[in-house]
Amino acid sequence: MIDVPEMRAELERVLGEGRIEENVPLAPLTTFRIGGPADLFYRARTPDELADAITCARRLGVPHFLLGRGANVLVGDHGFRGLVIRSEVGGIEFLGHGRVRVGSGVQTFPDLIELTVERGLGGLHHFVGIPSTVGGALWQNLHFLSPAPERSRTVFIEEVLESADILDESGRRRTVGVAYFEFGYDESILHHRADIVLGATFRLRPTPVEELRKVIRENLEWRDERHPDLWLYPCAGSIFKKIDGIGAGRLIDECGLKGLTNGGAGIFHKHANIIVNFGGATATEVCELIERARETVARETGHELQTEIALVGEF
Repeated sequence: MIDVPEMRAELERVLGEGRIEENVPLAPLTTFRIGGPADLFYRARTPDELADAITCARRLGVPHFLLGRGANVLVGDHGFRGLVIRSEVGGIEFLGHGRVRVGSGVQTFPDLIELTVERGLGGLHHFVGIPSTVGGALWQNLHFLSPAPERSRTVFIEEVLESADILDESGRRRTVGVAYFEFGYDESILHHRADIVLGATFRLRPTPVEELRKVIRENLEWRDERHPDLWLYPCAGSIFKKIDGIGAGRLIDECGLKGLTNGGAGIFHKHANIIVNFGGATATEVCELIERARETVARETGHELQTEIALVGEF
């Protein structure tokens, strides 16, 4: 348990008077629209502010969590006891020759994708409709399975990443290349090291705008058929990690759990690996559905489901 007034005063000595907020609701800042408040909350708007906030929290020993757009996250009903740092680091700079430098808090969709497509630059357009900041996209190696038969494959953001500016776990600011991230499916070095992305540079391909728009339409149509509209059904995306050759959603569906509800939460009727908030759902209700799916799939199929989303705060 932290002394909130004392810790706020300590943080503001470094980060600026009036910059730390108290008791900030986190539910509106996540795509799930679920979760209690953060004791302390800071909005980092530049790479320097983000690096200073992380460094300060580490030095003071304050429990802290970095929040982007709030996708892939379930916040506990009792909130977060410590400091939530929200990355609002902006900036989109076109460098020429298909290269673009971007702040870690920039939304990949619609902001970054729209601007790059307008300039006839392809590569990021595949990820249309997926809620994420640039920092979050690198954290999970953002990906999308292209639906068109002529290009049916999973496209990863690592394919267009040139470099990234990071604050590493030792407190050094560095520029690193793609290999540093050790990317995999829903995986990167950021899962295993306390490194923070401050910004990234992408190298994109000149592509006719009409061709990019065609892919965007196809990808959005594919998502609309299978994924919930976040305005109607708030969610955090896939709940469980991929099981090669089988699919977590398929296992849950085969166990007859698709459409199962628990209070305000339910397993989505179109995609069994997604739990949605029908309105007023609690983190507890979501966790109970997660455990029900795990136990049922293990008992009936022998497969162990592992959560992909981050569980943050007190449940």
